[in-house]
Amino acid sequence: MKTPHKHAELIKAWADGAEIQYSEPFLGWLTVRNPSWDSNMVYRIKPESKPDFVEGLCLIYQGGIVNVDFAKPNLILTFDRETGALKSAEVL
Repeated sequence: MKTPHKHAELIKAWADGAEIQYSEPFLGWLTVRNPSWDSNMVYRIKPESKPDFVEGLCLIYQGGIVNVDFAKPNLILTFDRETGALKSAEVL
């Protein structure tokens, strides 16, 4: 029996419309439109991105900053759900 191509499953997924990425050592994962399917390359199906996480807080100062759960938010924080990094902060 003939051995299937190393990337056979990814090739089939790409043919069915999946976005393919390859690993570039210093740049990370890069999306490629027409993969060469080189057996020395590492490919994957591009993962679905996760939506940002938005948190509304009410912070007040009483000898220090205190989070008040029951009051209307006065600060909106947006986090990248992939990395957990703070993307933006908005004071209301």
